Amino acid sequence: MSERKQGFLPTKATFELGDQIGSGTVGVVYRATSPDLPEPVAVKLLSPNVSGDAAIVERFEREIVVMERLNHPHIVRNYGGGRIDGQLFYAMQLLDCGSLKDRLRRGPLPWPQVAAYGVQIASALQHAHNHGIVHRDLKPSNLFYDRDGNLVLGDFGIARDLTAQADITQHGMTVGTFSYMSPEQITADARIDGKADLYSLGCVLFEMLTAKTPYQGASFAQVWDQHLHAPPASVRAAQTEAGVPVTCPEWLDELIRKLLSKKAYERPFNARAVEGVLLQHLLDEFGEEEAKKLTRLDGPHALPRGGDEKQRTWVIWVVLAALVVGLAYAAAGGSSDSPIETPPQEQSAKP
Repeated sequence: MSERKQGFLPTKATFELGDQIGSGTVGVVYRATSPDLPEPVAVKLLSPNVSGDAAIVERFEREIVVMERLNHPHIVRNYGGGRIDGQLFYAMQLLDCGSLKDRLRRGPLPWPQVAAYGVQIASALQHAHNHGIVHRDLKPSNLFYDRDGNLVLGDFGIARDLTAQADITQHGMTVGTFSYMSPEQITADARIDGKADLYSLGCVLFEMLTAKTPYQGASFAQVWDQHLHAPPASVRAAQTEAGVPVTCPEWLDELIRKLLSKKAYERPFNARAVEGVLLQHLLDEFGEEEAKKLTRLDGPHALPRGGDEKQRTWVIWVVLAALVVGLAYAAAGGSSDSPIETPPQEQSAKP
């Protein structure tokens, strides 16, 4: 598509579409600019060849509605959506610094950084859950780095809206990515709620520490069987892909095992509880003053290999200081509720 100005109602912004930066089975994403916005954005257009599929159109429209309800520093920002010349679209924050999945290809992360990233993710999940949204597809490839190195949760395409009269998927249909799916997602339980995202969070925390998913198998059936029946995976009993033992404090290993509980009621009460445990241990371990001395984040602006390991360990403490402020703001009643080529085992089971 050649660059041209289009009015994307109902937003007031006028976007100039630039290069295509992504595509999928239902949509194409373009880099775009607007005189009404300080930064470039990403504009997702529903592909014309699927616009006649009522289920896909409904899911795309639901994603627009979902994104309009969410406003959180660790969830992709929404700039509105609607139709242009009959074609559905929505505009969102441009995240072009890679994903957590990209980072994990280089190996595992140190546990303090994993814990701090966990604070960011849990904060984003709590905000979504407070607004009746269950993500249902939390995984490293849906966690993107912004230009400051923070993690931002994106892709709400199969999110469940608990406030809607009906789900976007048919009853009994399994949705998600099977390396990260909770047992209740695998069995297509109609009562799925935010506890399903907590299970996926456990999978992601495990992977950040080990650079591999908690359950491995040659097929999705083998992985699903482990999600349903295998004991919760232990990080301290695992090794990295290079065969190196994982360094992980006992409290973090225990938290991950609780998140990976087969029964939803055995997991932590909510994402806020997970955030609180992670943040409290980090502050107890390093102290509030030291936590504020973070100078940089991991991700696109990481220290080079062989750099100062002590400084590398402190890569994300600025985020923690900001989250302390966010938690206080939330307690006071503010609106912020505080924050590729895919291997076979990570393929999505989306409808």
